[in-house]
Amino acid sequence: MIKIIINKIVYFWSKILKKLRGAAIKNSTVHNTSKIESGTSFYNSSMEKHSFCGYDCDISYTKIGKFCSIANGVVIGGGRHPIEWVSTSPVFYEGKDSVTSKFSEHKRTKIKTTIICNDVWIGQNVLIKQGIKIGNGSVIGMGSVVTKDVEPYSIVAGVPAKKIRMRFPENIIKSLLKIKWWDMDESNLRDFAKDFNNLEKFLKNYK
Repeated sequence: MIKIIINKIVYFWSKILKKLRGAAIKNSTVHNTSKIESGTSFYNSSMEKHSFCGYDCDISYTKIGKFCSIANGVVIGGGRHPIEWVSTSPVFYEGKDSVTSKFSEHKRTKIKTTIICNDVWIGQNVLIKQGIKIGNGSVIGMGSVVTKDVEPYSIVAGVPAKKIRMRFPENIIKSLLKIKWWDMDESNLRDFAKDFNNLEKFLKNYK
């Protein structure tokens, strides 16, 4: 019994300490209905309403839409080393880096913005290359490395990520993309939300 109590106390305090780390958010906007968990770096990015990002993510130069779910340990966007130059080392290009010496300060190609559309679910430990667009309603399987755009309502996974299947038939996908339920105002969304576990009923009632 004592051991169970001690385990509960340890678990409780470990959760508190995990939360106390906080998130590093800089030059970014996060909607007040959305959440970024502690241990996450969120830089030059934005997150719209009712989305969340898990623990220990690294997200930069990224626009995240509405109702997105991002698991722990996800890396999105960021810079690139110039592989077409003589060297890929940051000692030869401009900007503040981990290294202190600078032999030259050549300009790098501008970092491309990564777009995560609406209602996207990104699994744990996913890596997404800068400049990629993840379409509405898509799902990225855990541990995937995404190097190409992901079409709406597709499920992709693997290294590199490849399409596994579509979530719904083409006609249903077209209907959902036309409805854009994520853009509904709060009152309308609450009315339709009762049918969100029944796709056929939702589409029928919407029409």
